[in-house]
Amino acid sequence: MGQASDIAGAILEGFDRHYRIFRKMCAEAQGRFERADWAAVRAAHGERIDLYDVRVRESVSDISARFPQARDDETVWPQVKRAYIELLYDHRRPELAETFFNSVACRVLKRTYYRNEYLFWRPAVSSEFIEGDEPAYRCYHPATQGFRRTLAAIVVDLGLQVPFEDLTRDLRCVVRALRAAFPAPQERHANLQVQVLSSLFFRGEAAYIVGRIINGGREDAFAVPVRHGAGNGALVLDALLLGSARLDVLFSLARSYLMVDMDVPSAYVAFLRKLMPARAAAELYTAVGLQKQGKTLFYRDLQEHLTHATDRFAEAPGVRGLVMVVFTLPSFPCVFKLMRDTFGAPKQSTHDEVRRQYQLVKHHDRVGRMADTLEFRDVAFPLARFDATLLAELEAACGASVERDGDRLIVKHLYIEARVTPLDIYLRGADDARARHGISEYGRAIEELAAAGIFPGDLFCKNFGVTHSGRVVFYDYDEVALLTELNFRDPVVARDALDELAAEPWYSVGPSDVFPTEWPTFLFAPGRDRAVFMERFAHLVTARWWVERQDDLRRGKVPDVLPYPEEVRFGRDRYPAESLVMPTTDHPQTTK
Repeated sequence: MGQASDIAGAILEGFDRHYRIFRKMCAEAQGRFERADWAAVRAAHGERIDLYDVRVRESVSDISARFPQARDDETVWPQVKRAYIELLYDHRRPELAETFFNSVACRVLKRTYYRNEYLFWRPAVSSEFIEGDEPAYRCYHPATQGFRRTLAAIVVDLGLQVPFEDLTRDLRCVVRALRAAFPAPQERHANLQVQVLSSLFFRGEAAYIVGRIINGGREDAFAVPVRHGAGNGALVLDALLLGSARLDVLFSLARSYLMVDMDVPSAYVAFLRKLMPARAAAELYTAVGLQKQGKTLFYRDLQEHLTHATDRFAEAPGVRGLVMVVFTLPSFPCVFKLMRDTFGAPKQSTHDEVRRQYQLVKHHDRVGRMADTLEFRDVAFPLARFDATLLAELEAACGASVERDGDRLIVKHLYIEARVTPLDIYLRGADDARARHGISEYGRAIEELAAAGIFPGDLFCKNFGVTHSGRVVFYDYDEVALLTELNFRDPVVARDALDELAAEPWYSVGPSDVFPTEWPTFLFAPGRDRAVFMERFAHLVTARWWVERQDDLRRGKVPDVLPYPEEVRFGRDRYPAESLVMPTTDHPQTTK
């Protein structure tokens, strides 16, 4: 047992080192925000995504060097697991430590899936009721001092080191917004309280106060964005985001992950689930940057669902892709994407290039317009749950990525995304009002991606989808590019009739050249949809608009696309003009 204990201790030491670095980076988010160092903010968000794999590789190297027998003797691993469980007694992050154990053990043994005696297939240590040095949230009682003073105490306790432009004015705005949301007199319960998570949440150019108001049997989730004001370095309270729907947008995985300093992550996730009961724990762990834990919980949820559901995996609706085979389980809200062995013409990308594109999106600010992806390797699916047509398609088109293993189908590499309605299908059955909404969302998505420095590449509606809340997101990343790497051009005017009749362009076209004026003819058929697009977004089909966005980016002017609508902000006159970016308006519900 001595060797097993030593291996277990080495793995836990590796995890603790990882979380110290992770937490330090999150704690430093406050300083980056206070200095308004937005370039450092963007760099830190990308860097944090890679932390986990770096620390796992370090631990695998350490254990392989110190305990070479652990690579070959599988019989020691059940003992290592038992020793590890003992070490997790009174640990503040046992669920994360178990996932780290799985990652290290799989790589040391060069295997990918195992029985529970080797890995933590199910959690062995409860993460409920864990306490840190400081409580995860603070509790305030407005009955003793009134709402305005309570809100002032909340702001002060969060410890921001930059002064506010006019905190009294801003608190008055928050109270006024509360009264507007609850115009009827509400009986105050004797234990009326405001509970606020002890750490701020940081993303982009904002910090978010997150909490809930409890009044008897009623609970209301809220968030208050804190931003820098108009050029004087002082802070302002920007808005009141009230209700689960507003927080759902803030914590959407179509945006970059939030940074928050958490001593006990499970306590934060438990609190957030009370604010957003429709959100799975997997999504919330991912939203706060613990994406590996999110993947672990997602996979457990999928396996649990397969145990109880009876439907079969089938090809996803929509136009077949030239790069991916996409399938879905109708009763589960996700799609599964496998790269084809060979890509159909005119696609010229390689498999490695496509993987790099997905990594680019993972590291970039997705501004609420690009679906997050979970990347998995060597996933075992029950073979009997595949529709025969789909199984034949997978084995014919993706033979290098799938293989049968008894009663299982092993998928060697796949991406998983939330299921949305392809925009082309949505528009096909839409009345005029819904079509206008869908096309307006499509155009805004392109605008906001451009503001973030991203060009989707393939702008066909089939590559965009409508979420359950009515937002349009982009989800096909094999041609995505950084905006500054492209050359936006207007076509050269024909010199004569021979030029017009030529089968090939009479002017040179480089691999990075893009001609926006040509888009309307192939994005939409003549008629309603094209007319709506051109009425609202004619500027998108001019090279000049795109060149201006490139110039903005090269000057370091990267607008912060807000995760809440412009109309809920407290005062437009307080902000520099460049901060007023495209609005994120509310959207009607749409079916999946």
